Amino acid sequence: MKLKTLIVDDEPLALDVLETFIQRVDGLELVGRCENGIQALNLLQKGGIDLLFLDIEMPTLDGLELLKSLHHAPKVIITTAYRDYAVESFELDVVDYLVKPIPFQRFVKAVNKVLQRNEEIDLVSEANAYQQLDKPEKPEAMFIKVDKRIVKVFFKDILFIESLKDYIRVHTTTEAYVTYQTMNGIGEILPAEDFARIHKSFIVAIHKVSSIEANDLIVNNRSLPIGRSYREEILEKIYRTGVLAVK
Repeated sequence: MKLKTLIVDDEPLALDVLETFIQRVDGLELVGRCENGIQALNLLQKGGIDLLFLDIEMPTLDGLELLKSLHHAPKVIITTAYRDYAVESFELDVVDYLVKPIPFQRFVKAVNKVLQRNEEIDLVSEANAYQQLDKPEKPEAMFIKVDKRIVKVFFKDILFIESLKDYIRVHTTTEAYVTYQTMNGIGEILPAEDFARIHKSFIVAIHKVSSIEANDLIVNNRSLPIGRSYREEILEKIYRTGVLAVK
């Protein structure tokens, strides 16, 4: 059984190097690449990850903050350009600590440590138990970093999401949160059946749409423009889900 592996690093070159290394090891299967800790946190909450290669110094949420926030962490190998965090990392029960640039031989040695640990337990039964107990069939929430807090936002509470160039504003039924994220990045996290892009600057929760007026959608008494290239797809999706009757 191959270990389902996730890479988290804000440097594209580092991601490419680790992906190449993983492809050369039969016991590993790459299932995702994340460019920051928030993306990784939202992916990890879905479960099914056996091994995490984790950078430390990243924007938004660094690697150690990510580790401390996990209730059920997979096996973790730190990959960083800094030696200063080794003691703190091992206190968080990481398997190994690799300093960049990472030689392939050193990478293999770290992976072997993970495989040796897995030989001491029933990996298949543990993975199945983890998925049954902790992996919801459909994620109910996502995590975003707001100032110095990590906030859990339930999908059912989101009205719409607004682009602010390098940031987004998540409008919910109770308040709005501004976080460092792109529209494409947040779009990969949101459940596709419940949310839709209607404009380069807006994503809406389909079931929060109350009406359509000309080229606008009305969400919580707010008029949101429908981009020309999105109009056909969004209208079809709204009518198909039965949110609004065709008139």
